[in-house]
Amino acid sequence: MKFVRINHIGIASRDLGEVMTRMASLFDQTPSHQEEVKDQKVKTAFFPAGESRLEFLESTDPEGPIGKFIAKRGPGIHHICLEVENIHEALAHLKNKGVRLIDEQPRKGAHDCWVAFIHPSETGGVLMELSQEAQPKR
Repeated sequence: MKFVRINHIGIASRDLGEVMTRMASLFDQTPSHQEEVKDQKVKTAFFPAGESRLEFLESTDPEGPIGKFIAKRGPGIHHICLEVENIHEALAHLKNKGVRLIDEQPRKGAHDCWVAFIHPSETGGVLMELSQEAQPKR
C-alpha cells in the first residue's frame, strides 16, 4: 500500500468562526474550502499548508463524532488523513492483515472524496483516515 501524501490534519474546534478569525489575524489565511458534511454532523474549513491542508471541524450535533470528541478530550488534533491511490485496495490490504477498521467500505467525505477510518487502537492511538480524491476503481 502506498501513500500519495498527507492530505490533511483534522483539528476539532468548538467554533469555526473563531478559528477563521484567528487564522486570518495570526497567519493572514482564509479558508480555501468550507463545507458541511451532514451525515458526520460536522462543518469543516480547510486551510492550505503546502501540499497538505489543515481541516478544522465544528460539530453540528453534540452526539456527532466531533461533538463527542470535544466533550471527552476538548479541542485539538482529531485525525491525520493519508491520501491513497485506490481506497478499495487499501482497505482490502488492511482487512487481509486483520486490521480493525471503523469503516470497512469507503463513504463520501468533504470535497466529495472517498474516505474510511482505521481504528486508533491499530495506529498507536492516532485516528487515521484514508482518502481517495477520485471515484474509486473497482
